[in-house]
Amino acid sequence: MPAPSALAALSCTRRPRHRSAAALLIGALAIAATAGSAGAAETIRFGLNWLPEAEHCGFYEAQEKGLYQAAGLDVTLEPGGPDKNVPLSVAAGKLDLGMGSSFTTFNLQKEGVAAETIGAFFQKDPQTLVAHAGQGIATLADLKGKPIMIAKFSQFEFWQFLKTKYGFSDQDIRPYTYSSAPFLADPKAVQQGYITEDALLLGKEMPEPPVSILLADYGYQNYASTIFGTTAWIEAHKDAVKAFVKATAEGYRLCVTGDYAAAMKAVMAANPDHTAALFDFKIKQMVDRGLVAGGDAEKGGIGAMTDARWKDFFDTMVTSGVYPKDTDYKAAYSLEYLP
Repeated sequence: MPAPSALAALSCTRRPRHRSAAALLIGALAIAATAGSAGAAETIRFGLNWLPEAEHCGFYEAQEKGLYQAAGLDVTLEPGGPDKNVPLSVAAGKLDLGMGSSFTTFNLQKEGVAAETIGAFFQKDPQTLVAHAGQGIATLADLKGKPIMIAKFSQFEFWQFLKTKYGFSDQDIRPYTYSSAPFLADPKAVQQGYITEDALLLGKEMPEPPVSILLADYGYQNYASTIFGTTAWIEAHKDAVKAFVKATAEGYRLCVTGDYAAAMKAVMAANPDHTAALFDFKIKQMVDRGLVAGGDAEKGGIGAMTDARWKDFFDTMVTSGVYPKDTDYKAAYSLEYLP
C-alpha cells in the first residue's frame, strides 16, 4: 500500500497504443521549449510516495524516454517507503518536489509550511473498501454499519469523507495492520484497499475475486499522485517546474496509451518485487477506471486540476473538522504550472 500522503511524522479514454519516432521527437522538442534557453540542466530531486511501482509510470517513462533531459532537466527519482516521510523531506529542503495528494499541502499549511500542489496525475484516488464476494455487498451503502479495518492515518483522511457524506461511524473502525491475513481469514471482513491491486493481490488468495468499491466513484474528491513543493522553491524555479510537470504529463500519456515498456523495466530494476504481471494489471486498472485520463483531465489534459474541485474537497474536510474554516485553501495549490 502507498505511504500516507500527510505530514505524518509531524503529526479514460483509450487512445492509439503507439506513437511514431517523429511524434516522440516533436513532443520532446515541445517540452524542451518550455525549459528556457540552453544551458546547464536544472536539477530536481523528486520524492516518490512509495517504492517504485506502476502508479509511478509517468515519472519513470519521462525519465527513460529522455523527456526530462530534453526539457533541460536533470531529474532524480527518489523512492519512498515505510521509513520515508516525503512531506517532511520537502519541507526540510532534502527534496525539491514530492508526490502527495490533496491532503499533503493542507497538512503542511497546518504545520506552518507554505507549500503548493501544482499537478495531479491521478484524477481518481485509487482508495477502495474491499469485501469478500457473496456477502451481499455491491455498493458503498452496503458497507455502512459493518466493521471495517482501516489504518490510523486513514481515519483522518477518507474516513472523514465517509462520515460526513455517508454517515459512517467511528464505532465501526477496526485496526488495519498492513497484512491481508486477517481479511483473508474472515469471509465477512472488510478492509481498505487499492483498486490497482485488490483483484490481483487479494484475489489470488480467494475463491472469488473481491468486491472493490472505489471511493472516488462516490464523490471522494482527493487528487492523488500529485506534485507538490514549498512555495518558495517553486517560485524560484518556475520554468523548471513547468517543464517538469509537462514532461511528466507526457510520460503518463504514454503509459495509459500502452507505451510503458521502458518505465516497467526501470521500475522492476529499482523494485525487484514488482512483477511484470502486476505492472500490466495496474496499468489496465488505471486506464479502465479513468484514474489518469478521467475527471478534470478530460477537458484540461493529464495532470489537470480545477478551483471548483479544490473548494469541494476543502469544504468537505472543513465540515468533517479536519481543517479550520478560516484556512486559506487557495494557498494549498496553484494552477499556474499545468501543461
